[in-house]
Amino acid sequence: MTESRKRAVSVRLATADIRKIKKLAQRLNVRDTDIIRVAIKTALARMAPLQDHSIRGSRLIPVFVECGSELLRHFDLDATRLDDIINDGVTDGERVDGDDIALLAMGDGQQGYAMLKLSGLGPETAPDRAPATLLRQYLYKKYLSARSAAARAEDTVGERRNGGT
Repeated sequence: MTESRKRAVSVRLATADIRKIKKLAQRLNVRDTDIIRVAIKTALARMAPLQDHSIRGSRLIPVFVECGSELLRHFDLDATRLDDIINDGVTDGERVDGDDIALLAMGDGQQGYAMLKLSGLGPETAPDRAPATLLRQYLYKKYLSARSAAARAEDTVGERRNGGT
């Protein structure tokens, strides 16, 4: 029952952020605290896999692809720290390659170098596409598509063992 109780929390915010919160609240005709609650809940939802310590390795790729540059910037994450977060305690099948972690860690500030690294990865890396889009496609294809195919193959083998078709 104590979980459902709300608690007051003090947070330091920049004047510009407070001004933005007030403008949003005024435009939506809601309270400032409503805007802050939505922002917190949205951020927590986007980072939800990081709350579960059993989610590691390639299963964390979506979090760092979708909101990685924000996490990198706000928490000063470098490639070493990112590798610790993603690969700590994973099996070889779930491990994310160091080069791919380096690509994730480059963030917005080094998009030129990221484009150079991604340019040799295949025809889908057309130069007119945004680096973030290319990185997303590359990592999803490499880690999530491969993992899905492996899981499907494992399910098929399991069905055969159990007498299924």
